Amino acid sequence: MCLQKNYVVAVMGKVEGQGESWHGHVTAVTVAPEYRRQQLAKKLMNMLEDISDKIDKAYFVDLFVRASNIPAIKMYEKLGYVIYRRVLRYYSGEEDGLDMRKALSRDVDKNSMIPLKKPVTPDELEYD
Repeated sequence: MCLQKNYVVAVMGKVEGQGESWHGHVTAVTVAPEYRRQQLAKKLMNMLEDISDKIDKAYFVDLFVRASNIPAIKMYEKLGYVIYRRVLRYYSGEEDGLDMRKALSRDVDKNSMIPLKKPVTPDELEYD
């Protein structure tokens, strides 16, 4: 979504996986600095979650965020996401990433949100 020549907000997502790994994946969410704190990211996330839940019938939505991006992590936690696992050196082989997840209505027992106990490497990520 762009409201003028310079961007205001942008969001990208997709569905992927198989079986109980069928999920919505948030590829990117960004809000221009001057438009932050207006709940635009929350509205975009809710829209992606609704599409993943009601149209795509996904089990969960996930996203990756830099472990150092505390404001984003807190925002995602307020939206109901949990840290599912830490991915060592996910970003350019230097910074860890956090795989955060939120269960959707199809995942009644919220199994998709049970955190893994040990970190993984990018090579160990499963893409069904």
